Amino acid sequence: MIKLLDSYKRLLQIYTLSSNIIGTPRLPSRFVPSHQNRHEIRFKTSGAGERALQERQRQHMARGLPKQKPIAGVKEVIVVASGKGGVGKSTTAVNLALGLMANDQSKSVGLLDADVYGPSIPKLMNLKGNPELTDKNLMRPLVNFGIPCMSMGFLVEEVAPIVWRGLMVMSAIEKLIRQVDWGNLDYLVIDMPPGTGDVQLSITQNIPIAGAVIVSTPQDIALLDARRGAEMFRKVNVPVLGLVQNMSVFQCPKCSHQTHIFGSDGAKELAQTLGVEMLGDIPLHLNIRETSDKGQPVVVSSPDSPEAEAYRRVAAAVVRRLAEHPR
Repeated sequence: MIKLLDSYKRLLQIYTLSSNIIGTPRLPSRFVPSHQNRHEIRFKTSGAGERALQERQRQHMARGLPKQKPIAGVKEVIVVASGKGGVGKSTTAVNLALGLMANDQSKSVGLLDADVYGPSIPKLMNLKGNPELTDKNLMRPLVNFGIPCMSMGFLVEEVAPIVWRGLMVMSAIEKLIRQVDWGNLDYLVIDMPPGTGDVQLSITQNIPIAGAVIVSTPQDIALLDARRGAEMFRKVNVPVLGLVQNMSVFQCPKCSHQTHIFGSDGAKELAQTLGVEMLGDIPLHLNIRETSDKGQPVVVSSPDSPEAEAYRRVAAAVVRRLAEHPR
């Protein structure tokens, strides 16, 4: 019985340690001893003992986690994320990058597509081809609209599925980050894959992130996942710069009647709940969809349109929030 309880105690410590990294795993029922209350007193420690245990766990975690290393030549990294796919995250990331440069043309901006399984940046930025290699065997980003871009989509056939396990994806992400000649950038915008999985954790643990932008529609089901995304960044000590409410309203092109197809103000209410800023509203507009499909993002193809102005306002809000959270 003593050996069995020792095994349970070790398992509990392992699960406690993992929960400090991300999430709170639940101990499977088969590992929970019968008559748990009867033996509960055996696992309790004094206050000093508990603090000592927590300190040992912290030191163990510090040894196990990778050291954050800045990307050569990049001043600030901004990640654009969403808890759910299909909310316009990649379109927002592209127009945010272009908006940052449009607002201040003295700034240099790069764009990294971290969505290995579903890269969208090549289509959105109208880029094709394979990166060339420098003398140092680094990949040269492909450039359009003044934005250097890197994506897994440049390295595989356009319609080829990427059927990889987690370790291969992590290796690919490492190469896209470290083995690219980014030059000197004021901002690197990373289009993250949807969700809160291995890629998100790997990126946030390996490079210093200046801040995260969460994209969501006002729909309740999207907001649930957006909140999970925001909480994940908080867990890994990445500042959440704010939320972008995408597809916020549809305006009829004939009668100008406005319809909130996905609901109204859902992201604003979530921002208030989380205590973060609402960075801006992006309308559901035909112009955004058409220009994106053509590889001519609305910020550069229709710079005087209300849609482009909405993205530039988001970019301005992001810069202001970065100044409030220096890293």
